[in-house]
Formats: sequence, structure tokens, C-alpha cells
Amino acid sequence: MCDYSLHAVASRPAKVGETLTTTTFRGTSTRGFASEAEPEVAVCILPGTELAFADNVKYDNGWIWTKALNFRVGKFGAVEPNVPQRHHDSIEFPDGSSVLVTQLCEGQHATVLQLPVAQQVTAQERPAAATPTAAAISA
Repeated sequence: MCDYSLHAVASRPAKVGETLTTTTFRGTSTRGFASEAEPEVAVCILPGTELAFADNVKYDNGWIWTKALNFRVGKFGAVEPNVPQRHHDSIEFPDGSSVLVTQLCEGQHATVLQLPVAQQVTAQERPAAATPTAAAISA
């Protein structure tokens, strides 16, 4: 999922095990995730994806200063997804708090630990359907 303000930016889905960097994309005022190899491509993350940050998460709180959370892991989600024209992408932390992705300070590194279970099942079903079943092999 990529916030509405990133629809004009090239994008691709996240992959398990890759390390992403928080960045502001050229031509937008929106922050999101990109890989170091493709800094101009927004990496879209599905709700439920688990991320591990290299350091405690830092974010802009709307003032001049930044704040830091005592968490390095979080789950990607959406805040008020039915409200149009606002930022929805967020990271939820173990204490139930969440921070909009666009508020994350630039230059933070996060590794994709796990995609949502529904995404993993779908990906695993495709190869299984392509392989012959045991009944077809024995025939």
C-alpha cells in the first residue's frame, strides 16, 4: 500500500528480507520507504507487514523537534483508510501507538521481517498449483 500522494511515483511491492530506507520522494512532500538500490522507487507495503528498524524509531511530531520511541519493531497498517485525501500509511508499535509513515524521520533503515499471512499463502499457492499433484504423478 502506498499513500495517495505517492501515486505519481514509481512503485513496487516490498520483499521479505530487504532493507528499506525512509525517504522523501522528489516532487512530493510525502515520506515513505525505498531501497538503497532504487531510491526513486516507492516500496509499497501491505498492512500487516512486520518491520524491524535498525535503531529506535524517530519521527517528527509536528513541531521543530523530533521524538524517539523505545521500539525497533512495528507492523505496517493504515489509519482511517476510509477518509479520502489524507495520509493513511502508519506503523503500529507493540504498545498500540502508531506513527504515520510520512512523519518518520528520513534515513532510518528497516528490514522487512514478514509479509502478511494472506500474502504468503497466496504466493505459496501459485507454485503448488503449477506442480503436478501426487495423483497425477502416480498415474
